[in-house]
Amino acid sequence: MEDVEAAANGAWDKITSLLTVEIYNGRSLADLLTLEALLGALGNLVGAVVILILGVIVSGVIQRRVIRIGQMHASLDDTLFIFFGNILRYTILAFTGLFVLNTFGVQTTSIIAVIGAAGLAIGLALQGTLSNVAAGVMLILFRPLKNGDFVQINDVLGTVKEITLNYTELADIGNVKVVVPNSEVWGKTIKNYSAYDTRRAEWEFGVGYGANLGQAEQVIRDTIMADPRSHADPEPFIQVNNLNSSSVDFLVRVWCASSDYFQYQADMKRRVKEALDAAGVDIPFPTRTLVMPDQGRDRDALPQPMPAE
Repeated sequence: MEDVEAAANGAWDKITSLLTVEIYNGRSLADLLTLEALLGALGNLVGAVVILILGVIVSGVIQRRVIRIGQMHASLDDTLFIFFGNILRYTILAFTGLFVLNTFGVQTTSIIAVIGAAGLAIGLALQGTLSNVAAGVMLILFRPLKNGDFVQINDVLGTVKEITLNYTELADIGNVKVVVPNSEVWGKTIKNYSAYDTRRAEWEFGVGYGANLGQAEQVIRDTIMADPRSHADPEPFIQVNNLNSSSVDFLVRVWCASSDYFQYQADMKRRVKEALDAAGVDIPFPTRTLVMPDQGRDRDALPQPMPAE
């Protein structure tokens, strides 16, 4: 009987010591198990749930509102506003999580410091990807090119198919998909052939020195300006530009719509050549004349062998 009583006393002493051990915020288990403490914990739990629900709702509403702004205005890019909407949503959710932890008495200062250090480490590890994202934001914000533009980037000619936050997709002249990282797009020279409605086509046509230059100029002008794609304003430029070794070269510059440029330039080369031929204007090409010396005279001029003694 004494052994049972001693065991019971020992167990009670252990339970008492366990209840008096400080486990949370300077309070023991016995303090936490009181009705007041339980009601306080329940209130904190309800408050945390309310804060969490409000944070989720507010973050979702703000995200949709920001995305809606991009969709309502045709001049604004949807991709950029989707990105901004996601950034705002996750920022609000992060602060919501900190408020929830603070509700339970957790000190969030050290957590913020850890998150900051982790963010710095992640940023250093992903600096290439983040540079692409930053360049993507600049491309979408300042819009030096857009979907459907015909551009030249890094010696690649192609049509812009898609601009994302990480890369720009082109379809080159052969309709081959080319993916260029945004850091390579923003950091390089971009030639956008679709940026303006009009372009100036340029050719150089050579005629022979014996040709009538006035006639040749008139044939070139009439042929080019007869095409409906040629613009009379600004006025076309057709002048003798160079006296070559075998030809007199006309420099021709005429404005046209940007969408017509390549086909228009190719068509005019053939039509002007055919028109000059029809008008009898000589179009020279490089020739070489060989002058052969008189064989007999050349043989007599050669030194004769000395007779043998």
